[in-house]
Amino acid sequence: MLPVFETAPLTLGLVALAAYLLGSIPFGIVIARVMGLGDLREIGSGNIGATNVLRTGNKLAAFLTVVFDAGKGAMAVLLAAAWFGADAAQIAGLAAFLGHLYPVWLGFKGGKGVATFLGILLALGFWAGFAACMTWLAVAVLFRISSLAALVAAASAPVWLFMLGSGNAALLAAALALLIWLRHAANIRRLLSGTEPTISGKKKA
Repeated sequence: MLPVFETAPLTLGLVALAAYLLGSIPFGIVIARVMGLGDLREIGSGNIGATNVLRTGNKLAAFLTVVFDAGKGAMAVLLAAAWFGADAAQIAGLAAFLGHLYPVWLGFKGGKGVATFLGILLALGFWAGFAACMTWLAVAVLFRISSLAALVAAASAPVWLFMLGSGNAALLAAALALLIWLRHAANIRRLLSGTEPTISGKKKA
């Protein structure tokens, strides 16, 4: 099912800009610096997301990164929906996600977008988003590999949206899932070769 766009193009453009700037805020870097953990880009994988924050050994910082990265995606969608409608909400979700992946503040070199993606899903269709989160958690608990959990959760998201009554957002979810898979290209190669690190940072034996 395709979304119906009824909001004026100029308004959608302004929504996209605002959502992009919100999504561009690199909360992982901000939290790591505030908590004295150093420059996240020089730690572990160099990624600005929660998994790399966790590799500093600070679980609270990692948790806060998940909350804020997911929160910015959810906030962009919810505010756009409340002020302008469902079409603006989808534009806001896409723009916030692109902001996280390509933040202007970091020279357009951002994260992989998993937490932001899940936040967007929760705002677009709560139960579908919840199911995707549980999918991530189940795979992470079973295999202890964050990237694998992210890939499976992302791939499952459009299915959950269709099954749980939010099918009009499935196309957006599929597009965002594709971007997540592209951003995880190196992880996929390591998964296939058996060298992908676990959540703790150790490589699989």
